[in-house]
Amino acid sequence: MRTAAITVDPETMGGEPVFTGTRVPIQNMWDYLMTGETLDEFLENFPTVRREQALEVLVLADDLVKKAAAA
Repeated sequence: MRTAAITVDPETMGGEPVFTGTRVPIQNMWDYLMTGETLDEFLENFPTVRREQALEVLVLADDLVKKAAAA
C-alpha cells in the first residue's frame, strides 16, 4: 500500500506503515500525540518527516473516523 504520505512495504520495517521516503513508523507520531506532545515536537525529533506528510496522515485518520461513525 502506498499513499502520498504512507508506505507499507514488506522490505521496509517489516511492512509496518511508515512515512513515505523514511523509515519512521506512523505509530511513532501517534505515540507522541497520545502522550501529550505536539506535532512540532514530533517533527523536531524526526526531521525526515515533512509537516505535509504528517498533516496528510492526520487527515486520512480523520476521514476514516468519520466514515466509521457514518456506517
